[in-house]
Amino acid sequence: MAAGLAEIGLSDHNPMPEFFDDWRMLIADFPKYLEWVEEAKLELPDFPIRLALECDYLEGQEGWIETTTGLAEWDYLIGSVHYISKGCAVDDPKHLSRWKSPADIEEMWTAYWRLYEGCIRSRMFDFHAHPDLAKRFGLRPSGDLRRYYEPVIQALVDTGGIMEVSTAGLRKDVREIYPAREMLEMAFAGGVPIVINSDAHKPGDVGADFDKALQLVRSVGYTSTVRFKGRVREIVPLPVSWPQLPQNRP
Repeated sequence: MAAGLAEIGLSDHNPMPEFFDDWRMLIADFPKYLEWVEEAKLELPDFPIRLALECDYLEGQEGWIETTTGLAEWDYLIGSVHYISKGCAVDDPKHLSRWKSPADIEEMWTAYWRLYEGCIRSRMFDFHAHPDLAKRFGLRPSGDLRRYYEPVIQALVDTGGIMEVSTAGLRKDVREIYPAREMLEMAFAGGVPIVINSDAHKPGDVGADFDKALQLVRSVGYTSTVRFKGRVREIVPLPVSWPQLPQNRP
C-alpha cells in the first residue's frame, strides 16, 4: 500500500445496550459491522485486516464490556476514556464552556486521568488509546504535568499494558501527537510497549503522519512496536523510515 502499511485494523466505537451517543454504532448495527469487515477481508485476501473495537471505559459498565468481548473473535480491543461524567466527553466541543478557569481545567484533568488509570488497571483491553485526550482543545493545568502521567505509567508497568501513540491529535485543535513527549519518555523509561495508530475516521486519514510519529518515538528510544492477532501480541521492529504521504488525500 502507498501508506506503507503491512496490515490494517478496523475498529468502530463499541455499541452500548441502549442509545448512548450519536457517534457510535447501535447494537442493532453490530452484525452489519462484522459483515463489512468480512467483506473487506474478501476484497483483499492477501492483505491482513484485523477485527477490532474501541471500548469506552465507563465506571459501572464493566459488565457490558465483558459481554462485548464475547460478541466476536476480536484481534484486539482498544480501551479509551472520553466521558468523565455522564454525558460529558472531554473531546466534545459542546462542553468547552465547562472548563473556563484554571480550577475547572485541573478538575477535568484530574477526573480524566483517574479514569484512564482505571481503564488500564481493569486489564480488559489490549492497548490504550490517545492517552492525553484531555488536551484535545489545548487545555492544560499549570505546572509539571508529570503528576498526571506518573500514576498512569505505573499502571501500564504494573499490568504489562501497551500505550497508543496516535497521530489524530495533529488533526485536532491541539495539533500535537497523543501522548505528549514527556509522557512518552516516561513510558519508554518504564519499558512500556507502544503501538502507532492514525485513529482514522475517514479513508484519507489512514496512516496519516506516521512519518512524524515514527520520528518522535525513535527520538525517544523506541525500536519496536506491537501487532495483534486473536488478541495475542507480537513484538515487531519499527521501520527505519516511513513514506511521507501527500496532503489532502481523498
